Amino acid sequence: MAEIKVLSTHAVQEVLTEFGPVFERASGFDLAIDYDPANALKRTIEAGTSFDVGIVTRAVIDELALNGKIRRETCNDICRSGLGIAVRQGAATPDIATVDAFTRALLAARSLVRSKEGTSGVYFEALLDRLGIAEAMRDKIEIGPSGRIAELVAQGEAEMAVQQIPELLPVKGVQYVGPLPGELQLWTVFAAGIGTLANNPAAAKAFIDALGTPSTAALFKAKGLEPVLR
Repeated sequence: MAEIKVLSTHAVQEVLTEFGPVFERASGFDLAIDYDPANALKRTIEAGTSFDVGIVTRAVIDELALNGKIRRETCNDICRSGLGIAVRQGAATPDIATVDAFTRALLAARSLVRSKEGTSGVYFEALLDRLGIAEAMRDKIEIGPSGRIAELVAQGEAEMAVQQIPELLPVKGVQYVGPLPGELQLWTVFAAGIGTLANNPAAAKAFIDALGTPSTAALFKAKGLEPVLR
């Protein structure tokens, strides 16, 4: 059976976990999926790793296409995600509805974990400067590993987590507080494209096309993402 090698950001992991087996049964292809933050995938791809489909942020996929690593004509936006906050299950949920309330909640937190090089972590570090509280937060910030950093909150190693909403929702032992205030929100578009050296470009196209169907759009919504309809 033909295999489709997919390099994907964690933001769509929950979608692909459900979508993958359905696609495999319908198409007859096997999926081999590796997950990492978009910037880490960019380095992997630039180093020459073989793959059929890349699912990364629109900014990263544009750069990979420019550098000849992904076929530009195959790139399609598939969904977008905002950033949110999570705390430990049973803890008091802070008010983060406005910029002022969000700022107060951050300053009141004993500790907060962000991703090391994911889109959310890089943005949040700059956001602290924008809010004028970078110095006050410096000793409270913990850098999480690749993947679902809210697991550190569930384990009691941090009080609060900030990450892409679909990466917070599936973590057991935490409760999702809500999205960042609108004025501070970062909407990240995720796109899929076929690798220039893909072993099975026809199968890769079928996979990307399937991500754009109405049934898959409903799955994206259920997992905290906004689908991009084509």
